[in-house]
Amino acid sequence: MLAVLLFALVTWQVAAHGPLRVLDERAGRAAAASGAVPGSVAEFLADLGNTVVAVPVLAAAALWTGLRSPGARRWLPPLAAALAMAAVPALIVPLKAWIARPGPPTMGGDPGFFPSGHAATAAVAYGGAALLLLRRRRWPWAVGCVLLNAGVALGLVLRGYHWPLDVAGAWCLSAAVLWGLSCRIPGRPCPSP
Repeated sequence: MLAVLLFALVTWQVAAHGPLRVLDERAGRAAAASGAVPGSVAEFLADLGNTVVAVPVLAAAALWTGLRSPGARRWLPPLAAALAMAAVPALIVPLKAWIARPGPPTMGGDPGFFPSGHAATAAVAYGGAALLLLRRRRWPWAVGCVLLNAGVALGLVLRGYHWPLDVAGAWCLSAAVLWGLSCRIPGRPCPSP
C-alpha cells in the first residue's frame, strides 16, 4: 500500500534528521510566522482535530448508519468504525514515544510530535464518517472530508502546533486505517492496497 510506503519514508526522514526534515522545519517556521490566516481562524481549524470535536462526528455517523441500515449485521460497520478510531491512539502514542521528534518552537521543543495525533484523529473520524455515510452522492462527502482535513492541517501548522511532516505522517497512517475500515463495510468493494 502506497500510504504505508510513504509513511515509512517520512518516518525515516524525520527519525534520521534527513534533508526532508530540514525542509519541513524551515517550511513550518515560515508558515507559522506568515500570518496568512488570522490566528482565531487557524485555531478554530486546529481545534477540529480535537477528540471532543471529531469523535462525536464519527459517533453520530455510526449511530445514524446503525439505525438506518437493514439486517441483523447492521451494527458491524459502526463497530468497525469505532475500532478504527480506537486504533489511532494505539498507533500514534507508541510512535510519538519512539520517534521523540521535538515540536515547533511555539510548543517549547518538547518531544513527541510525530505523527500528529490531532491530524490522525481528524482523518480517521471524518474519513470514517464519510465511509459510513457514502451510499449515494459520494462526491460531496469525499470533498467535505478532504477540505475538513486540509483545514485541520492548515490550522495545526499555521498555529505552530505541528510540523508539516507530522501531519503528512498522520495522514499516511490514517489512510491505512481507513483502508482497513473500508474493507469491513458490507456492500463496498475493498480497494486494492
